[in-house]
Amino acid sequence: MQGWFRIEADRRASLIRLTMGGFFDSETVVAMRAQMVTAIDSLTCPPNEHLTLCDMRSMDIQSQERVEEFSRLVGSDDVRSRRLAFVTAKSLARLQAKRLSSRPGLEFFSDPESAHDWLTR
Repeated sequence: MQGWFRIEADRRASLIRLTMGGFFDSETVVAMRAQMVTAIDSLTCPPNEHLTLCDMRSMDIQSQERVEEFSRLVGSDDVRSRRLAFVTAKSLARLQAKRLSSRPGLEFFSDPESAHDWLTR
């Protein structure tokens, strides 16, 4: 299935909700990055002080190239968040997501409610 994404900005909570599914190509990652930057810019918090909840439960296993692109994306200066919560369903997808970054402020969850609670505590 072709990769897809949805981005929602919660200005009150300084929170970006990113939901992703399918198998991404490079063009989809580029489009997602552009929309992420726009959503982050709409928040009122200082740069890199926002929170990100990334729901990957509908993601297919990605190519190594996409994993590397995602890693650069979540660590880039214009997208990097103070805290990042990944929601994953498949164990292999979780392993891929864990390769994205070992930075502080990053956790993995199996449900969005727990991820949201951790982000906003």
